[in-house]
Amino acid sequence: METNKRLEQIRERQKRLEDNMKRIKHKIAILSGKGGVGKTTVAVNMAVALAEEGFKVALLDLDLHGPNVPRMLGLHDSPTIQNGFIVPVRYGPNMSVLSMGILVEEAQSIAWRGPLKHSAIQQFLADALWEDLDFMIFDLPPGTGDEAMSLMQLVKLDGVVLVTTPQRVAVDDVLRTMQFVQEMGQEVLGFVNNMAYLVCPHCGNRIDIFGEDASTTLSELIGLECLATVPLEPKLVKMLDAGKNAIMHMRGSEIERAFRQLVSSLIAKVWRDER
Repeated sequence: METNKRLEQIRERQKRLEDNMKRIKHKIAILSGKGGVGKTTVAVNMAVALAEEGFKVALLDLDLHGPNVPRMLGLHDSPTIQNGFIVPVRYGPNMSVLSMGILVEEAQSIAWRGPLKHSAIQQFLADALWEDLDFMIFDLPPGTGDEAMSLMQLVKLDGVVLVTTPQRVAVDDVLRTMQFVQEMGQEVLGFVNNMAYLVCPHCGNRIDIFGEDASTTLSELIGLECLATVPLEPKLVKMLDAGKNAIMHMRGSEIERAFRQLVSSLIAKVWRDER
């Protein structure tokens, strides 16, 4: 009897998950082959830029061990519960956010193995009150581990955006990650070349701090499209720590233009005259 009840609960959750995902037109995952390449920075600014374009957007932080999205957006409110379901936190009129970082204490660690991670991702997808959306952006942890596998098993994505920096070792990891995405039956939309160069604040010259741009290898060898080239901007680091993103707080800057170019490239790839 208990087993039948448990099976029924599983079926009900799966049905809720499927119904929720049907209400979202485009589902995009942000992934990197290694840490430290600015993946969450890209996800946050891309989501905010999409929202500013007038799209209804959700940003779902699936980096369960390192949920940095709330800090970068300056979110301090906890989600509310309505009829037993999670209500994501609002960020402006067009954007909603859900993250483990707003569900647990700030310094609390999440020491979970794969099955618990899978269950948490199912809950985020099925047991949250997601509205009708144009885009849901998934910020995944780096690498090809449990979170990425669970998401790609549970959701058919429109595609994956890979984030890299210019040096060759990062490009090697992108190639591995791309193969993983394809093996999971998902599509790679292209890559973001992040922290590609530094503009000298004194002379205005471009400095290739990682040396020659090896990310061109991704385009030349396998035809993977560069969706945007984003400069390294030291000011942005302090701003994100203070909850201020480049889109809203660095108007007219080169880095804002780069993130808006990313959004333009993304829309051109996935939007099909549905507005």
